[in-house]
Amino acid sequence: MLKSLMVAARDRERLGEVTGVLARYGLDTAIDRLGLGAKDLLAGEAAALPARTRLALEELGPTFVKLGQILATRSDLLPPDWITELERLHSQAATLPFEMVRPAIEEALGEPVGKAFAAFDPEPLAAASMAQVHRAHLHDGRAIVLKVRRPGIRPRMEADLRLIAQFAAVLERASAEIRRFAPTALVQQLASAILEELDFTNEARNADRLRADLVGNAQVVIPGIHWEWTSETLLAMDYVEGVAPRSAEALVQADIDPHAIASLGAQVVLDMVLLTGRFHADPHPGNLLCLPGNRLALLDLGLIGHVSPRRREELLRFVQAINIGDPQALAETLTLWSAGESPPRERLLLAAEQLVARHGGTRLVLATLVNDFFALMRQERLTVPPDLLLIFKALVTLDGVLANIAPGFDLTLALRQAAVRIVASRLDPAAWTPVLQGLLLEITRIGQDGPRLLRLIIERLERDQFIPPQRGGTEIAAAGRWIAGAIVAGSLILAAALMLF
Repeated sequence: MLKSLMVAARDRERLGEVTGVLARYGLDTAIDRLGLGAKDLLAGEAAALPARTRLALEELGPTFVKLGQILATRSDLLPPDWITELERLHSQAATLPFEMVRPAIEEALGEPVGKAFAAFDPEPLAAASMAQVHRAHLHDGRAIVLKVRRPGIRPRMEADLRLIAQFAAVLERASAEIRRFAPTALVQQLASAILEELDFTNEARNADRLRADLVGNAQVVIPGIHWEWTSETLLAMDYVEGVAPRSAEALVQADIDPHAIASLGAQVVLDMVLLTGRFHADPHPGNLLCLPGNRLALLDLGLIGHVSPRRREELLRFVQAINIGDPQALAETLTLWSAGESPPRERLLLAAEQLVARHGGTRLVLATLVNDFFALMRQERLTVPPDLLLIFKALVTLDGVLANIAPGFDLTLALRQAAVRIVASRLDPAAWTPVLQGLLLEITRIGQDGPRLLRLIIERLERDQFIPPQRGGTEIAAAGRWIAGAIVAGSLILAAALMLF
């Protein structure tokens, strides 16, 4: 199947590399048979196929690793053994010698590193398949880090995206089973994520936005961005030193309270998801640092999720329905989350009753709940909306971090506290001001258009003789005066409300 792809001459060399790697891991036969009846193959090789797939994706490089990481969020489509294996995907790579990245750094800076900085460490702090990080010091003594994109990585990833897009289109046509995965839409999601991540100005803007969202929480640190040295290929930000939340022992040794960090981490992530609607989509220990004073730093902000107000309401109803044991409300939420055709309501209600029976009325174990939820969606052949996948992935990742540093931490209690903060935020006068302003503008517009609309209605009624002219004219005039009075009164009330706020 791969060999039959119609590719441009510029991509043929890369296609040969991809085909070679797949053949080395025994995946070429699996792919060729996938469109003809892959179920027998998958049943016979289920134990080995996920591991071989992961190894092949890692060898193929960052585009394919990112594809695997996206697939790892699709618990609604893939069974647990595949998800477990794909979650092991990493994008670690060998560091490049400084002289290989120096031209890219200096081109982005517009000057030699020796002139731009008081000191620059040529030894990388860390490296991944898309970038590597170096430490530097400004002339005023402040420490920063520079994240530089690997030279030549963009053309290669763009070629991979073209090949994957063609492959997805072939699969979608060839296999009804694969069509359920919506591979073309999946590739579009992959392309969007990669192109956004390749441009480091997006990560810089994400940092500024999250910092503004969390400005009221002094316990949260988001590295400052140095825009004068930031570009598409180079990201300059403050250096933050701390302890990764991998174990309670490491935190205690650094004089940091694990339970305080767990509580803060839960509060921050839940507030981002449920209050501000913008959240760190991958809060694993490598992207978090615990600082003295029980503070928390958020790093690596290339992947940010967004939650609409409507989705926030649905998430709260989902958790509340399970907490209070309301399968009817839960079934309604599941129906809303069912992309495409839904099964009969009776089946969804039965599935909701099973979820409530297992998880309701007790402390929620989020990872178990989410696993059961996705198993239910697979069973009913329902596809979960992509934004929900990212939210659940972030929450489950957070739950794993909390379990490592503070075993027994109750995320259910944190969810209830977040719900209280949401109610308080909605009662805040500042939250109503823009709503009232919009309503006042709309009423003003109606008031301006009212006389014209009333004249048109009267003329139409008199012309068509729907009512006696004399009586109708009197009643309509009275109604018009009543409407005008209501508009004026409403405007005055809203104006007074705005002055009070």
